[in-house]
Amino acid sequence: MYFPYVRGRQYELLALRELVFNNLLGSYLIPIIEPVKLSSTLTKTMSEYIKANHPISIIRNPLVGSFLKDLKDVKDGSKEASYKEEFLTQYENASIIRSVIIQRNAQSLLEYWAKMGIHKNELLVISIDRDYLDLYEREFDGVNPKYALIPDESTFRRRVRRNRVLLDDKFEKQSRNADYLDETDEFFSDDHLYFKDDGNLGFSDYSVIGNKFLEAGFAPYAVAIHIVYFAADKSLRVKHFVSDSNEDISNPAKKFYEAVSKLAAWYETEPKPVELTLGLKTLLEHYANQTYPGLGIVKKLSLMHHLELMGKYLSEVG
Repeated sequence: MYFPYVRGRQYELLALRELVFNNLLGSYLIPIIEPVKLSSTLTKTMSEYIKANHPISIIRNPLVGSFLKDLKDVKDGSKEASYKEEFLTQYENASIIRSVIIQRNAQSLLEYWAKMGIHKNELLVISIDRDYLDLYEREFDGVNPKYALIPDESTFRRRVRRNRVLLDDKFEKQSRNADYLDETDEFFSDDHLYFKDDGNLGFSDYSVIGNKFLEAGFAPYAVAIHIVYFAADKSLRVKHFVSDSNEDISNPAKKFYEAVSKLAAWYETEPKPVELTLGLKTLLEHYANQTYPGLGIVKKLSLMHHLELMGKYLSEVG
């Protein structure tokens, strides 16, 4: 089982929504959303998963963004009040996996859920902070969460023994997009090959976005497109397609076309280096039509490609 971990920024939510709407995730992929703000995009994404009866994990106590503050500061009669009402209603649906990060506010949330009759074995729990391992062991003494996400570290493996899912940041994030020119083809992951042998229920990563969270974007000097593909040994690698005119921030459309031209040339080699997914197909259509969708959409399509590819692979191997 694959648990891609994404922050709830707009382009990530739109990627998840489009994938489930088009039935492209398969039965072995459960997305995890750490919400960054209370928005209609979040509630509409949850709605699509509920309609499709496809499980999705929504973290109730995120560490990033303004989501908790948004919920608390909602004013009656505002549009945010309607988002809050919809979110809380949707959160009761069986397709939504209640999820918690083990941190300072986790105990009060777990106590609240217990009063509501929600059993701990229904939860997805993320335990990635060594300082809160004692809290995890106290709260889950004698009961196992449905899924327990932990880092691939011996301390966590020794103390979290049941229903483990290894969470790791596989994406080698560079400080500048132009730096991907130094190594355009890299190993990404082989967790999908060995997670069962290691006694885990599944594996999790931050896709081609990476763990580092930035609240706002910025105009880059270079445009980079990150596309994962399977190597001959079925390990997962990532190709970086980077623009050439990287001296300043002007003309991002030109930079995108330079990068996507390299992607198109790579894809047209025979045999095809990667299966055509909806995200990849859309990127290639932008190349053919010489259209520029904006950098957020480029990230959305790269994320869609990765998740659809993994969903297909896991459905094939069962």
